[in-house]
Amino acid sequence: MSDLHKEVSELEQKSATAARLFDIRRIIGGLFVVYGVIVTIAGIDPSDADLKKAEGVHINLWTGLAMLALGLFFLIWMKLRPAQVPDGAPGTPES
Repeated sequence: MSDLHKEVSELEQKSATAARLFDIRRIIGGLFVVYGVIVTIAGIDPSDADLKKAEGVHINLWTGLAMLALGLFFLIWMKLRPAQVPDGAPGTPES
C-alpha cells in the first residue's frame, strides 16, 4: 500500500512541476524580455534619418523599455503566484 502512495505522490509532484514549467507567463515574459533588450539596444543610438521619421521621438528606445517592463512584470507575477495544479485535474490520480 505504501508503494502506491509513493507512486501517487511522485506523479503529483511531476504534474505540479509540468504545470509550472509550461506556465504561459514564463513564455510571454521571456519573449518580451528578449525582444525588449533587442529593441532597446537598437534604440540607444538612432540615426538622424530614423529620428526624422519618428518626428524626433526615440521610439525604439521607449518601446524596448516598455517591452522590458512588461516582460519583467510577467516573470515577477509568475514568481509571486506560481501555478497550482487544480484538484481533480485530468490525469491526476484521486485519493
